[in-house]
Amino acid sequence: MKGRVLKSTGTWLQVESENGALIACRVRGNMRLRGIDSTNPMAVGDLIHFELEDDGTGVISDFEPRKNYIIRKSVNLSKQTQILAANIDMLWLVVTPALPKTSTGFIDRFIAAAESFRIPSALILNKSDLFTGELEAVQQEIIDIYEPLGYPCYKVSALQGDGLDELKAAFKGKVNLLSGHSGVGKSSLINALAPGLNLKTGDISRQHLKGKHTTTFAEMHQLPFGAYLIDTPGIREFVNIDFKPAEIGHYFVEIRERMQDCKFNNCLHDTEKECAVKKAVEAGEIHRERYYNYISMLRNEDIYK
Repeated sequence: MKGRVLKSTGTWLQVESENGALIACRVRGNMRLRGIDSTNPMAVGDLIHFELEDDGTGVISDFEPRKNYIIRKSVNLSKQTQILAANIDMLWLVVTPALPKTSTGFIDRFIAAAESFRIPSALILNKSDLFTGELEAVQQEIIDIYEPLGYPCYKVSALQGDGLDELKAAFKGKVNLLSGHSGVGKSSLINALAPGLNLKTGDISRQHLKGKHTTTFAEMHQLPFGAYLIDTPGIREFVNIDFKPAEIGHYFVEIRERMQDCKFNNCLHDTEKECAVKKAVEAGEIHRERYYNYISMLRNEDIYK
């Protein structure tokens, strides 16, 4: 039988069979991953083959090749990785300009990860009903930075329902992965898209202006308007595991488009002379904040704040 992994809680996986039944499955002991070093043998979104047992549970015997997957560092084993989800059509990052603030550095790290795995990405600017004046301008600046680069931005309010129809249309027919810092309103947004799920929501800690994590494991939900949505835990550990300095520029679309015009073919667009990328920054063709975030990634500085 074939199925799709909807939830992984360690030993047991929740699998949706081809006929829509939900079956608890475990991985056969001698099954090995093909060429992927990770802490988890199966991930949400995996398309698997399983056999039914007499007690109604299933044993996973094989899985189909992944068209893509997204990873983060393992929390306990820093040298290993954890596959967050597989076979994704669109990566969505929920952001807010305050309460809590999502930095452009974090946005760029997320987008670079999506680019590295060749998965389209987009931004959801949640809590739009709360932001006026200066914060509304910050929200608009995010849109002005990323939409011209080809990353769609959707202003929504999970509580008021603003912008949800447009978001549903963008989700429809896709496997969507939704992520973001704790406190940006992921669970509230999912509840607004599919009220029957009744996900737990967390309050904002005013002391740290961060939310409380309400998701422990990645989980895929069926949405009533013809879409799948993967909800992931907090993603502070979300990194590009194998990024080498020479690779990072390829994951910034505006840098990638200009790097062939640099004098040196190994130019990192940092201290080198006659760099086409730096000239574009000075000319206002590349947003300075994006460039500074690129340099921070190049120097392995903390841009998650």
